Amino acid sequence: MNMNHTPIQWSSKRKELALLVVSLSVLGVTLVWFFFWVDPDRRGRLAWWDRPVEHQPITGEQQTKAPTVLGPTASALASTASTDPKKTEVLAPESPHFEVGQKCALCHAESKAAQAMRDAAGQSVAPYDLWQTSMMAQSARDPYWRAVLSAEVAATPTQKAHIEEVCTRCHAPMATPVDTSPPGQVLAFLQAGAERAHLGLDGVSCTVCHQMTDEGFGADASFTGKFKLNTESLIYGPHAQPVTMPMQRHVEYTPTHGPHVMQSALCATCHTVITEAVTPDGTPTAQAFHEQTPYLEWRNSDFNDERESPASNARSCQSCHMPTTDDAGQPIATNLAHNPGGRDFPFLEPRQPYGRHTLVGGNAFMTRLLRDNAEALGISAPKAAFESSLTAIQKMLREQTARVTIGDISRQEQKLRIPVSIQNLCGHKFPTAYPSRRAWLQLSVYAADDTLVFASGRFNSQGQLLDAAGNVLASELAGGPIQPHVDQIQSGDQVQVYETVMGNTEGRPTFYLIHGSTFLKDNRLLPQGWQAEHPDGSATRPAGTNEDVNFQAGSDQVLYEVPVPGDGPYRIDVSLYFQSISQRHAAELFTNATPEVATFQKMYSTAEHHPELIDKQSFLFRD
Repeated sequence: MNMNHTPIQWSSKRKELALLVVSLSVLGVTLVWFFFWVDPDRRGRLAWWDRPVEHQPITGEQQTKAPTVLGPTASALASTASTDPKKTEVLAPESPHFEVGQKCALCHAESKAAQAMRDAAGQSVAPYDLWQTSMMAQSARDPYWRAVLSAEVAATPTQKAHIEEVCTRCHAPMATPVDTSPPGQVLAFLQAGAERAHLGLDGVSCTVCHQMTDEGFGADASFTGKFKLNTESLIYGPHAQPVTMPMQRHVEYTPTHGPHVMQSALCATCHTVITEAVTPDGTPTAQAFHEQTPYLEWRNSDFNDERESPASNARSCQSCHMPTTDDAGQPIATNLAHNPGGRDFPFLEPRQPYGRHTLVGGNAFMTRLLRDNAEALGISAPKAAFESSLTAIQKMLREQTARVTIGDISRQEQKLRIPVSIQNLCGHKFPTAYPSRRAWLQLSVYAADDTLVFASGRFNSQGQLLDAAGNVLASELAGGPIQPHVDQIQSGDQVQVYETVMGNTEGRPTFYLIHGSTFLKDNRLLPQGWQAEHPDGSATRPAGTNEDVNFQAGSDQVLYEVPVPGDGPYRIDVSLYFQSISQRHAAELFTNATPEVATFQKMYSTAEHHPELIDKQSFLFRD
């Protein structure tokens, strides 16, 4: 057998034909790949290259778990979690186009196969992953909000439609406009089966803030959730000349340069709440009440960067709550997205500024409660994400809010005179916004053998303030007295509590927002640079401070006069604590018999109530 092969002789035409076939094959494969890659309708048919490597948005089937039975509200809320996240709302042509955050997660969540959305240390800073455990993301599932809203309706049923409409503007904006719930119900439009419940339950989602125009920014007409959204499906961001094709093809939005998303006035649309006071019998008064004013407080401070000549420490809301630096303080520059398959887009370049969508404030208590009741509330965010949020919240509270300082201590006969100063580091009051928040000073004096000599501001395991004998102060109980602002403390029954107490139209304390017409007490620490004569001075002025000359812009000082039994030395410990829901507010809320209050009370009863430590100082005094 002849094993010799005669080499094939290729003619030039055959070579050209073969080259043409190869070229067409490569082109065909490329076109098919590109076609399926950019067209979401064909995703899944050739899914092996388009399947996210690490992150996969949670489907309705994955979210559906047997909820813990915590009353009708919790059960109804958990059942709405099974809504298909791929569902797209059909709206009238002049209505905004909304999508749930999981749609955005397709390209804006972490992928292990991509370098996009990472800081210099390689840590993920993907927007969806940071946002998902924020109070913004959970604003409509928040059981405290639901309980308070139900209590407001129960107290003033004639204002039910108004209460639901105003409150959902910012807590469930993608469900608005809303129809009033049927008799005996509240928030029916967020229950299972409601047409837009899946959108409303996504809280303050990506397509709310990023579709907001700058129309009316900074004006009263934009406050209390009266922001304006574009109806052209434009997604605003801070970067010029954005790449538009992927977002247009996958979610039918167009990325658009909109530097106004970096302005504090955007946050102000929901974080400035001006309500109309209603009498206890439900009669409107047309009297404006500045219930929550962090933006106005910021505008009347050295932190205001809207001024023609801002101060050196001027900063926007976003610079603290959505920092453009990493944990090491270095500016973040990174690609803004990866492709739907979880890999880097080859045509994108790193951009900056890049804001971390942590959106943290001081609400560690509610973040823990949401984490611990995630299944009952229909929350799909992982526990690890909540832990990261808690770490960031506590870091902010301990590093960026306030400082306490022990001044020069003196002794007069059998008394120690201990001046304690508190400095506000925030760009607004501390605490700020919702009236349930409070901070207080705790001062303890110990003898040389560690025997407790004096204490003010101590608390029990439930976070309730105690008197000198260790009993719960009457001011912690529903219907009790109010702790007044003080500039001197001489008894363990006295506590310096920084808080607001609303007054109704009859001048009596009220814990119903809709009845609030003024503040009987507002001794929250003013921001640095606050001025009474500023245009926002009247809306942010303190109340009940009794002309305390030591209560000034940016600081306060309290003098403790402590009786001591003999010679020292004495150790003085001073701490500043914070609660996002004071025990008094909780006690007042629990007097209302609604299903939503009962649901929250059950969660509250098993929660951790230790207040957040803001700062602490110690000093050893020797005669």
